[in-house]
Amino acid sequence: MIKKQALSFLFRWLVSSVAMWVCLNWFGRFIEGAEAVRDSVLFYAVVGLIFSLVNSIVKPILTIFALPLIYGTLGIFTLLINAAMVGLTVWLVPEVKIDFLGALLSCIVVSIINYLVNLVVADIK
Repeated sequence: MIKKQALSFLFRWLVSSVAMWVCLNWFGRFIEGAEAVRDSVLFYAVVGLIFSLVNSIVKPILTIFALPLIYGTLGIFTLLINAAMVGLTVWLVPEVKIDFLGALLSCIVVSIINYLVNLVVADIK
């Protein structure tokens, strides 16, 4: 059981890393002097790990506190929560900057990538 959970986490980490690579290259801005970081696989692996941890620790807590807003907006507020998770991840990475619109578009791209991966790969249980 632990082996399946570890494989699931590693796979989701890989998918998050690829999704963050797409989002940071499309919507993010790298600070001057960070051109070498842009081409580093290790950088995107760390960003993917940070994104996975933020989504597994911070997002459930924020979602619970935002339930009245989520219900009041018929779920649209979850887009803002997802954008906040992308923004928090980028804020924790010092080499990259992203604006609100970029974070919002990034959360949509990440959602599409995760949806497509979930269609192709059966959930590991």
